[in-house]
Amino acid sequence: MAVTLYVGNLPWSATEDDVAETFSTLGPVAAVRIITDRNSGRSRGFGFVEVEGVEMEEAIQQMNGVELGGRRLTVGPAKPRPDRH
Repeated sequence: MAVTLYVGNLPWSATEDDVAETFSTLGPVAAVRIITDRNSGRSRGFGFVEVEGVEMEEAIQQMNGVELGGRRLTVGPAKPRPDRH
């Protein structure tokens, strides 16, 4: 079973590969999505990571506060997307 985590405080320079490498200590990373600004294409400083074979609480405890690119990550459970009608 995979868990989807919210990852905040990402450095602007972080790539999806950087994030996947950081979270690979938990288990296989199924997907990484860094959210970007529609107009500029720049990172908005947060994203989502889907990791397999780990419990949500364990993943949050291990990764919250881990440093990436000089910034301490904020990790929590991802909330479902609201319907956009």
